[in-house]
Amino acid sequence: MLRSLRPPAHRVVRNRWLRPLIRRVTYTRWLHLLISTLVFGVWLFISEDALYVPVIALALLGFLPAMRLVEGLQARLLLSPYGYKDDASGIAVASSATWADRWRTVLWLELRLGLGMVTGRATVGLLGLSTDLALTAGGGTPGTGSLIPLPPGEGHWWYALLVPVPIAVLLAAVVGLGELMAFLARRLLGPSAAERLAALEERTEQLLERNRIARELHDSIGHALTVAVVQAGAARAAGRPEFTERALTAIEETGRAALEDLERVLLVLRESGQRPAGGRPTLADADRLLESARASGAALDGEVSGPLARVPGPVSREGYRIVQEALTNVLRHAGPVPTRVRIAVAAGRLELEVCNPLAGGGNGNVNGSGTGNGSGLRGIRERAALLGGEASAGPHGDEWRVRVGLPLDGQR
Repeated sequence: MLRSLRPPAHRVVRNRWLRPLIRRVTYTRWLHLLISTLVFGVWLFISEDALYVPVIALALLGFLPAMRLVEGLQARLLLSPYGYKDDASGIAVASSATWADRWRTVLWLELRLGLGMVTGRATVGLLGLSTDLALTAGGGTPGTGSLIPLPPGEGHWWYALLVPVPIAVLLAAVVGLGELMAFLARRLLGPSAAERLAALEERTEQLLERNRIARELHDSIGHALTVAVVQAGAARAAGRPEFTERALTAIEETGRAALEDLERVLLVLRESGQRPAGGRPTLADADRLLESARASGAALDGEVSGPLARVPGPVSREGYRIVQEALTNVLRHAGPVPTRVRIAVAAGRLELEVCNPLAGGGNGNVNGSGTGNGSGLRGIRERAALLGGEASAGPHGDEWRVRVGLPLDGQR
């Protein structure tokens, strides 16, 4: 019979009680509490009167914005098991930005001073009591400042059995006070509402950036692979050297453009602080995109009207990707069929439209179901929504139509 690998219940309980005593953070918290008593120690070295002066001095220091930063770093280093570089501690490392932060810092300093004095007194008193018990058990004379008066003289050997008791009480007090200090640090030195909101916004920006990179890769690489597949299939079916030569040229140009786009995306991944948006293609490069589709054998009719140069950069870049994805869908699901592309700027809006004959019940999505819910169309709708526009895709008469309208002055 196999033995259970689960430890007995009494061992689990014992380990739960003893585990804090073998953790490094228990003793760094003890050190953190004792450090605060240095304030009173320095003042007593100067003067033994007016003990309220250190309390007032700490309150005034708490109003300095940098004091919150200093205390946060020290609290992370000594109170948190995660280390001072890990945000999982719940302790902020930033200067006070509001008066609420300053008042919380003042309260933290005063509580730290009070708990530090309690810890210092308990440490000295309990260690002294343990020492006095050992002296009494050996027939010596205990100190006069012992927490508990002990009788001098011989015949008290059994006091040696009580020597570990004050030490055990001290260790329990150290664990409890350390946990209390860590809790107070998270409450008083933790991120404010404004800092939590800023962290949430930063996290949202990171997620949006990842989503944008995913769309960039899908649109650029997906378009290049679709063109290459269509060109290779058409060249093999045609069997003419001149057509094969044109197909290989188109595949080479499309692949080179895709590699440039990939390099830009990888640059964003490598250097998160640098976003070379200006290097991405815009509607000014629409001719290259249309020629790539024509090289695939599609009879493409392109119509561009309005001042494209006045289209804002973000709208122009996203508009290029929208047209690219729409043409990729045409080539992927309908093949090199006659296609109309209209790009128009008028009345403060950018209008994009891509139409092609229906082929086998629809071409607007990757699964061919005609529902228009493929990842390509989803990306088009997301791009349009981020810019405050709208997008529609679906059968229109005997054609499949992708239509997008983007405001030029309503970016979100």
